[in-house]
Order: sequence, then C-alpha cells, then structure tokens
Amino acid sequence: FVDGAFVYMRTTEGPKRVDVIYRRLDDDYIDPLCFRPDSMLGVAGLMDVYRSGGVSICSAPGAGVADDKAVYTYVPEMIRFYLGEEPILKNVPTWKCGDASDLKYVSENLADLVVKEVHGSGGYGMLVGPKSTKQQVEDFRALIMADPNNYIAQPTLALSTTPTFVEEGIAPRHVDLRPYCLVGERIELVPGGLTRVALREGSLVVNSSQGGGVKDTWVLAE
Repeated sequence: FVDGAFVYMRTTEGPKRVDVIYRRLDDDYIDPLCFRPDSMLGVAGLMDVYRSGGVSICSAPGAGVADDKAVYTYVPEMIRFYLGEEPILKNVPTWKCGDASDLKYVSENLADLVVKEVHGSGGYGMLVGPKSTKQQVEDFRALIMADPNNYIAQPTLALSTTPTFVEEGIAPRHVDLRPYCLVGERIELVPGGLTRVALREGSLVVNSSQGGGVKDTWVLAE
C-alpha cells in the first residue's frame, strides 16, 4: 500500500517500507488510480510514488514492448543503428507473417516450422509443426491467414538434452538456458541463469505453464 511518498508492505510486525518491486502484472493492472480503475491486483497510488523516485520497479511499466516477438526481427538493424556495429550473435531466422513473401514461405513450410503469436507468452498460442498432426497444422494455418500480423515463424531448433529424473527413471529431456543481464551504469551478466526443462518426452516447450520444470545452473569457470 502507498502512504505518502513511499510504498509499504503489511507484515505481522507492522508496515515495512518497500524499496524495489519486481513486477509480474500487465501495465493496465498496476495502479487502479492511473490505469484500469477495476483492477483488484495493483497498488493504488503506486505510479505517483514510482514517478517521484520513492520506489523502483523491475520490469518497468512500458517494458512490455520488448515482449513483442516481431521486435526480435529488427534487433540486428537496431544494433547497427544505435551502436554502429555488426551483431556478434546471429538471430534465429524469423519470418513475419505480416509480410506477403514471408507469409507465402510460412504457408508452404508450416509443418516444419515453429509459429508463435506475436504477443503470446507461457508457451500458449504456438504451433510446433513437426510435433503436430496434419489437422492441427491446418487449424493453425486458418488462424494465421485470418490475422497474419499476429504471428511470426522460426525453424524448429534442436534443443540440447540433459539427463532428467522421470517416472520411468533417468531419460533425456530438452532444456534451454535463460541468462540475465543487469543494466545500470554498466552492463553485468549475472553469474548463473534459469535452466528450464521440458518434462514431457519429446516436448520442445519448456515453459512451466506447459508442464516444464527447472534445473540447477552451474557456472564452472569465468
């Protein structure tokens, strides 16, 4: 709750001031006095405190623009424009279904591609072509054709596997690593990260909302 110029948390020992909030809500629900008045999730007055510097918000309001998967296709040009450098790491080839030529390619190769909603998250609203039935592919094709701008497509990548304890014993399951960067006066790569694992056999979707799990991440050297 907000009191004056600061944010506080109710505890059994009384109010304690909050210095940093890690945000997991959509912008619209953060503060009912600033955004959606019917929000029961946010903190009334939070944005005023944020503007005045009384609290820091990680994943700040407006940062969701980077969650738009179509933005990914522009990253190499953004690097060239803002830094005057060539990207060190190459992008995964990505087709924007809103472009006629890209849409034609995606439509002709749909069964071999991974297609994602531009604003999707949590492993929802996506098609993994090689893991889908012909009917699922055709159903998804109809969704793409109805709203091409809402989708991007990428090749199906061969994710690494790691030994995993499952019901039948130890078996390989697909994993990916999400590293984290802290950006302030300098950019610092956090010594660790989030290793996500797809617990369903053969699945390439590691999201926890789709039955995925996590594994310890060991950093063995600089």
